[in-house]
Amino acid sequence: MAGVLSAMALHELSDSSMSKLIRPAGYFNIKTKRLKNFLGLIVNEYRGSLERLAKEETGLLREILLAVNGIGPETADSIMLYALDKPVFVIDAYTKRVMSRHNILHHDEPYDSYQEMFHEALPKDLQLFNEYHALIVRLAKDFCRTRPVCSGCPLEGV
Repeated sequence: MAGVLSAMALHELSDSSMSKLIRPAGYFNIKTKRLKNFLGLIVNEYRGSLERLAKEETGLLREILLAVNGIGPETADSIMLYALDKPVFVIDAYTKRVMSRHNILHHDEPYDSYQEMFHEALPKDLQLFNEYHALIVRLAKDFCRTRPVCSGCPLEGV
């Protein structure tokens, strides 16, 4: 372990050191720049504290994250749901694949249309959103693959 799990310690790493640490994730040079941008926000605006960042109101927090170079809607919502405990439904490629194959929404619908559907249909609950998203990911990996395995799918006939 590199011993750099705080925002401050990560922020102080050189780009090359960080790239080496995240190399297994792929696209490490691009991810290093984006991660450094996010860490700059935390260190410069929130004194290195995710807890301070999490105190922002959800709508404003999303705007703040989306303003960081390299953070798009899926990444912003993932940060809010998984790191900051905000009840926001994350829309990813798996979610779009499953929903579009079951004719719930067209695959090319905007991110916000997908998210709005979940926010309107489900109570805003952190644990529910977390579990629901995990189940969609599992469903997509096991059955709704690029080449689907429809036999035995729990949604078969739904």
